[in-house]
Amino acid sequence: MRRELRFGANRLDRRVLRGLAGWSLPELLPAAVSGTAVARALDDGFLAGRPGVGVAWLAAIVAAAAVGALGSRQVYRRLGELVEPFRDDLVSYVVHGALARGINGRRDDGAVARLTHQVEIARDTYGGLIMVVRGFAVSVLGAVAGLLALSPAIAALVLPPFLIGLGLFVATLGLAAARHRAYVATDEQLAARATGVLRGVRDVTATGSAGFATALVDEPVAAQAAAERALANVALLRVLCQAVGGWGPLVVLLAASPRLAAGGLSAGALLGGLTYVASALQPALNQLISGLGSAGLRFVVTVGRLLEASVAEDARGVSPAAGRPVRGRVPVADALRLPAPADPGHLTAAGLTFAYGPGAAPVLRNLHLTVARGDHLAVVGPSGIGKSTLAGLLCGMLTPDAGTVRIGGVPIGHLAPSDLATRRVLIPQEAYVFAGSVWANLTYLRPHAEKSEVVAAAEAVGSRGLVERLGGWRAPLDPGPLSAGERQLIALTRAYLSPAGLAVLDEATCYLDPAAERRAEEAFAARPGAVVIVAHRVSSALRAKRVLVLDGVSAVAGDHDTVVARSPLYRELLGYWSAEPHAAGAPPAAGVARGGGGAMVGVAAVRARGDAAITMRLPPVAPVGVASAAGGVAPGGAPAGGAVAGGAGSDGGGTTVLARDG
Repeated sequence: MRRELRFGANRLDRRVLRGLAGWSLPELLPAAVSGTAVARALDDGFLAGRPGVGVAWLAAIVAAAAVGALGSRQVYRRLGELVEPFRDDLVSYVVHGALARGINGRRDDGAVARLTHQVEIARDTYGGLIMVVRGFAVSVLGAVAGLLALSPAIAALVLPPFLIGLGLFVATLGLAAARHRAYVATDEQLAARATGVLRGVRDVTATGSAGFATALVDEPVAAQAAAERALANVALLRVLCQAVGGWGPLVVLLAASPRLAAGGLSAGALLGGLTYVASALQPALNQLISGLGSAGLRFVVTVGRLLEASVAEDARGVSPAAGRPVRGRVPVADALRLPAPADPGHLTAAGLTFAYGPGAAPVLRNLHLTVARGDHLAVVGPSGIGKSTLAGLLCGMLTPDAGTVRIGGVPIGHLAPSDLATRRVLIPQEAYVFAGSVWANLTYLRPHAEKSEVVAAAEAVGSRGLVERLGGWRAPLDPGPLSAGERQLIALTRAYLSPAGLAVLDEATCYLDPAAERRAEEAFAARPGAVVIVAHRVSSALRAKRVLVLDGVSAVAGDHDTVVARSPLYRELLGYWSAEPHAAGAPPAAGVARGGGGAMVGVAAVRARGDAAITMRLPPVAPVGVASAAGGVAPGGAPAGGAVAGGAGSDGGGTTVLARDG
């Protein structure tokens, strides 16, 4: 409970509090003058035979109440200045926690409920607590001042039982919070257990397992009932506190009234003392007990759950809730003071193993990979084989079950998200573009970029024409009308400008035409650092320095010729590939029609017609150095003797492929 109360107290703006206290002063007036005015009205007015004086004193109470109402109006107007920043801080914690959990590969299904429901509960109860505590302080201070002015003897009689009742209530708050928290926990456990049983009600009925199912639910039902009874007992303690602190002063004062009257206390003073107790002290205590006992407990439990759920371990396991956030900013846990890497584009993965759940088969098993600075690696494999999973692991978006990933020699798990963002950049298949300006979208990862740098990046990636069509660098950008390919161009330019030394493109060019894809990939290959491309087309692999082939069983990595020789899957993928567009008469991509040692590898470019090179799929290659078809391969990549073994119309089993890339 102390943590939650300290969290709320630390977010009280001192300037706003001073203003709130200033406007609360007029509200002191009704509490301070009510008993004195009643005493004077009785002693100096009605009992003295001067009803006009009595009415005038009672009118003073009405006037004081009007002044207090003006103060109350200003107090409510300023309450939002305390409550809304508190809500913003809670939202920051929840969002930061959800994002950090996502970065670590953990789903956070409750984040939306916390944002839309629990944060609003905390906000409302926070404002209610401020008003309850403020109202209690104003009423008690006014009443005590009035009692001391009216009769110190009366004050000495009524204040001790009042303070005893208040102290007892404060002492029960910790117990009440603990029991309320336990009640909420048992309620959730009961709901979870009952939901599981009800989902299997058909199986329960079919197997005659009603007794077993009932036994499963009995335990959480009993625990929830016990927690509810314990919470009800705390409510009885609150009633006792109200009796001692609220009614105790009245009983004491009435019991002592004959003695006070014998000592010279007037009837008006006695009635004024009763007025202070009945109209100020007792209502103030009742309001405090009611407010803290309901809204206060809801505040403590809700804020506690928000803080616990939002203690999202970032990439290093540091909680964002460890410190107080600066207003308007989310606190990012201070990263370890790691030295700047000597080679920030260098990545190593050792023994990577990852599965989506404890019972699932590993998507990757014991994978070792090195990406050096200046490297250009293409990851190839069938859809669903684990290419995007590998990209997520290399970028720290997923946590491996075993193995390590290092960027620039630093374990990726030791980097805070802010540091990690400066060392690697990931461009997913579905590019994200936000409402704002073109410039803001392009420079999001490098906000202080010079215009010349942004222009050069757009020229390199191929988005300059898109920028001009959108209206220029400062033009407003609405993501809705953009095509998927246009979104990808913007995201690619944004990533190209990033200071990160490692760029990972997870099918980030899949919506671009082959020529635009080539331009973007070649731009990233020429960019300082290293690039890993999850290939959407096999042509991406042909442009890469090295290729990594994932087939679900093993991984093969190396240059094009090495992978062709070692990976049947890669040869098969090449066999289905059509070369990307070329100008008439232009040669196909280097390496398409040759294998290690000059053996046929499954694809042979035979001629260029129009703007597309026509390729043929040939039978699988024999081991390197052995021709897979009669005639072999000429040094230039064309079939020896001007014919292609297994071509169209032959009996070799090959198939002519006319489909263009993309």
